[in-house]
Amino acid sequence: MSSFHSASLPHDSAALYVTGQAQFIDDIALPADTAHVALGLSNIAHGIITDMDFSSVLQADGVIGILTHHDIPGKNDASPVFGDDPIFTSGRIDYHGQAIFAVIAKSAKQARKAALLAHITTTSLPPIITIDEALAANSLLQAPKSCVRGDASQALAEAPYHLEGVLRLGGQEHFYLEGQAAIAIPGEMDGISIFVSSQHPTEIQHKVADALDVPYGKVTVEVRRMGGAFGGKESQANLPAIIAALAAHKTGKPAKCVYDRDEDMRVTGKRHDCKLSYDVGYDETGRILALDLRQALRCGMSFDLSAAVADRAVTHADNAYFIPHIKVTSYLCRTNTPSNTAFRGFGGPQGMAAIERIMDEIAFALGKDPLDVRLFNLYAEADSPDAGQLTPYGQPVTDCILRGLMGDLAKTSDYQNRRAAIETYNKTNPHIRRGIGMTPVKFGISFNKTMLNQAGALVHVYTDGSVHLNHGGTEMGQGLYTKVRQICAHEFGIEARDVHLSPANTGKVPNSSATAASSGTDLNGMAAAKAAAEIKARMTAYLAQLYQCDEATIHFGDGHVAVGQDRITFAEAAQLCWQGRISLSSTGFYATPDIYWDADTMQGCPFYYYAYGAAVTEVAIDSVTGETRILKTDILHDAGHSINPALDIGQIEGGFVQGAGWLTSEELVYGADGALQTHAPSTYKIPACSDRPVSMTVKLYESGGNKAETIHRSKAVGEPPFMLSFSVLSALCHALSSTAKTFPALHAPATPEAILRCVRNEQS
Repeated sequence: MSSFHSASLPHDSAALYVTGQAQFIDDIALPADTAHVALGLSNIAHGIITDMDFSSVLQADGVIGILTHHDIPGKNDASPVFGDDPIFTSGRIDYHGQAIFAVIAKSAKQARKAALLAHITTTSLPPIITIDEALAANSLLQAPKSCVRGDASQALAEAPYHLEGVLRLGGQEHFYLEGQAAIAIPGEMDGISIFVSSQHPTEIQHKVADALDVPYGKVTVEVRRMGGAFGGKESQANLPAIIAALAAHKTGKPAKCVYDRDEDMRVTGKRHDCKLSYDVGYDETGRILALDLRQALRCGMSFDLSAAVADRAVTHADNAYFIPHIKVTSYLCRTNTPSNTAFRGFGGPQGMAAIERIMDEIAFALGKDPLDVRLFNLYAEADSPDAGQLTPYGQPVTDCILRGLMGDLAKTSDYQNRRAAIETYNKTNPHIRRGIGMTPVKFGISFNKTMLNQAGALVHVYTDGSVHLNHGGTEMGQGLYTKVRQICAHEFGIEARDVHLSPANTGKVPNSSATAASSGTDLNGMAAAKAAAEIKARMTAYLAQLYQCDEATIHFGDGHVAVGQDRITFAEAAQLCWQGRISLSSTGFYATPDIYWDADTMQGCPFYYYAYGAAVTEVAIDSVTGETRILKTDILHDAGHSINPALDIGQIEGGFVQGAGWLTSEELVYGADGALQTHAPSTYKIPACSDRPVSMTVKLYESGGNKAETIHRSKAVGEPPFMLSFSVLSALCHALSSTAKTFPALHAPATPEAILRCVRNEQS
């Protein structure tokens, strides 16, 4: 595998995307009698249903029928793990926008109009909406859990310097271009096919089968592509798929459930917003001696994936820094809001935020450059005598490269001179203030739950030399299919264009994990390589026998096979092997080695390796209006031996901008009644083109490849770059602190209103 050469091939669907020919769920041609489903949603956040009257609904134009919890043959559950999220509520309402029923009609418009005619009588109960309300009421999904090393209390008491603080981070809407969508087509003998926009076909298969009370094998789920997901289709796609399946089961017709944007934002969970409270002890150099950190996450009405999100937040509380005495406690707040879910970074951003704020605060208190404080606290480099320092959860950090990476970035970005110039500028320009920040990322790669770190693939070689590739990963725009196609082509020594992709399908590759945790290429790429290698080994053995030569003399490359003194095309080799009755089809399976995790003790080695990167960002603030601009961003990120540099750089750019949006402009506002007020593009601001850095430079760090034995020594790039956006928040704090006597209490999102609050506090 070491001979692999990176190639910046275009995304396999690029031409289809830009010409509008890429087919998504809502584009699939269906029979004229297809039923359409619309949800009937609650308009209170907490209460009891006392009566449901659907007489007006059933008399409406085009209505075929109604679905309630009574129409579910099997389990009334759409949750991914804990069985606590009903498909349709059976009496108790737990959040504003919860599904109570669904209308089946001849068209989507008719279904939506009819759903508004239902008369649902309820008795309201006091809702718990905010994190502070949940903490005050002790409304938690589980007892608080702590990850502990050393004696944080004693070390805090003995530390020469202290600081305390609170940082609040808002939630984030996924805002994928393609909303939640599913189609169910009934088949013979209780069989059913599901076409869905989902990151987790196997989970869809299981949840649909459980709801219909049929074996998993009766349900086939297919996913060709998604128009974005970002974690929002890991578990949240369950509900529309199940409801479409229930409608198909009840009517015997194909059924389609597609959310509109407002409905999507009201019904689905978001990134967990959180309250981070910290006590820190440090010395005169800025070295952190002790940290007591409390992470309170708003989870919503059920678990969804909150337990795993919270665990990852805990395991990333140190980010890139060795802290000898530390206690991190996690609080999973149960609220009467939609159940929050996976989002790019999966708790990592919430976990890292506090320590990056702490670094800036320590530097401000000591009058130091925050970069110096960060460098002083970094984990030891991989090649240093101190390499292998333990994380708070007990995993040795043996592959850290941040000191060298950050040193290179500081030089190429001219960080020191720019910071000095900004300091001078701010002394005479109180109206427009500038700031600069440099922050690192150390992000663990693997699923928290060890059993999920596995993948399968199915590869066929045809007698004309073309190859058909199937694997359990899903394509959501990130380029997974392109990378795995490159990997498979390399194994056979053919062009990537000769490898043809199949949609993810539970009937071909079963028991797959979600395409998440930045593990798509690591897992599916290795599985595909193993399947291809098995076929190649069979071909090699047969050709050696046929040509009476040593297997070691047979080489695949450039679309040909060198066999002793002969050279034949790959197609000719495939034809010869078929004539010799050699199987040209194989499965491949991969399970990540050397990882384990005890969720009860919060100890173990949950990550196969760490991904590293750093960013320098310069900003400007208008202290009169609160408006901000990202002027310049320089990023240096380690992708190991990149399989496709163009795709990796695209992921880094997108991750950074999405993270910057979370920290600056994307604000979720819930009313006192629990209703989401920002449920449309008109009220929720994702980054536009004008919000990108005016100047942005992204480079891949030349690290010599991943030290872990990943596919071609590559590293994951889906999630780690998201956290590079903390350089934006750091830069904003630098700008605000330029004339302040105390460090600015800037929370996220740092909207113009939040910026102005900090300016006014400084002036008062």
